[in-house]
Amino acid sequence: MDTIASLFSFITWPVSWVIVQFHTVYGAIFGPDTGWAWGLSIVSLVILIRICLIPLFVKQIKATRAMQTLQPEMKKIQERYKNDKQRQSEEMMKLYKEAGTNPLSSCLPILAQSPFFFALYHVLNGIASGTKIGYINADLLASARKAHIFGAPLAAKFLDGADTVQKLGASLTDVRVVTAVMIVLMSASQFYTQRQLMTKNVDTTVKTPFMQQQKMLMYVFPIMFAFFGIRFPVGVLIYWLTTNVWTMGQQMYVIRNNPTPGSKAQAAYLERLTKHVTHHGKVSRRSEKAIVKAIVAKGRERNEFERKFINALNKAGLAAQADGTVTKSVAQAETQTEDGTATATGTTARRQQPKRQTKAQRQSGAAKPAGDSPESEKSDQDESQEKTDQPQDSKPAAARQASKPGTGARSKAQSGQRKGGSQRPKSPSKK
Repeated sequence: MDTIASLFSFITWPVSWVIVQFHTVYGAIFGPDTGWAWGLSIVSLVILIRICLIPLFVKQIKATRAMQTLQPEMKKIQERYKNDKQRQSEEMMKLYKEAGTNPLSSCLPILAQSPFFFALYHVLNGIASGTKIGYINADLLASARKAHIFGAPLAAKFLDGADTVQKLGASLTDVRVVTAVMIVLMSASQFYTQRQLMTKNVDTTVKTPFMQQQKMLMYVFPIMFAFFGIRFPVGVLIYWLTTNVWTMGQQMYVIRNNPTPGSKAQAAYLERLTKHVTHHGKVSRRSEKAIVKAIVAKGRERNEFERKFINALNKAGLAAQADGTVTKSVAQAETQTEDGTATATGTTARRQQPKRQTKAQRQSGAAKPAGDSPESEKSDQDESQEKTDQPQDSKPAAARQASKPGTGARSKAQSGQRKGGSQRPKSPSKK
């Protein structure tokens, strides 16, 4: 570890200068030799570094999501060129280039933060050995060696012996307890951060090897932190615990406000957005407009949660536009009166079905002249209704005679006689 830290010794000057500036501020408040002054200086250093790394963090999120999207294509390339590793690598690089991403992009914040981490380790190791490093002069070195965090010196380690701890003015029990608690908190925060990413912000509709890798890292990273944590000074543990807490909070904010499509976090986000839009009738934030715009642009490729969001807006009489805004739908506009006040909730009015007529009513309506008035139509319907109510025996004799089988026009047609014309002569008898 000392050899690695010495490789980043060129950054110890800016890192030590930032710590000294923060110590000057906090020393005026809590006292220059207190652990609060030196501990808060390290915490402030972490916050400053992480603020500077926010653009890289955004790039990391985009790269991670792009890698999740490319996993099915990567799997096809691996199966197609499983016997040709060189062609497989070429196709992979071509795929990354077309998508505009890189597997190393997801590690950018960690890689960019590593030099500052090792530089701080180099400074704290110099404090433990009594060596002046960077802007840490003799007076600041003596002040830092007196500073204790809950009884543990900044330069003390979990594996230090009793003699080393006594030289720093502390007891071995205090150092072991403080470092053990900080190592547990550091590993737990790392585990929760990774678990939060796996359970809430991963597209559950696509099963890819990337998910298995993330699941493996969820258990590997805490073990790695616990292994290296027993070799870190207390000041470095403060640094790493602070950056883990920052990462956890930053990730919670991203998952809540910009979740991965198809994840449980997106379902919860769209549910909150639906309540907000239906209540206020508009989208207020720029980030919300960007998400609505992306959902509209997908069209038929929307996932289950996005379709549910669009349907909820339609039921509320709203429509999502291509620019990310939300307006009243056409059905909502048609249900408004002349003075502009709404008369319906935005649902489309149902077309009234006509009442079903009886057979007699349909026959009377078909036989009715085109110029009949409504009154005559009503009287005709009443007459036809009365006729249908009469018993069968009340019909005229001619009607009964026509209705009998073998009589009337039908019987004549069946007997070979032509209706309304000359009769066909009967064939001569065989006799």
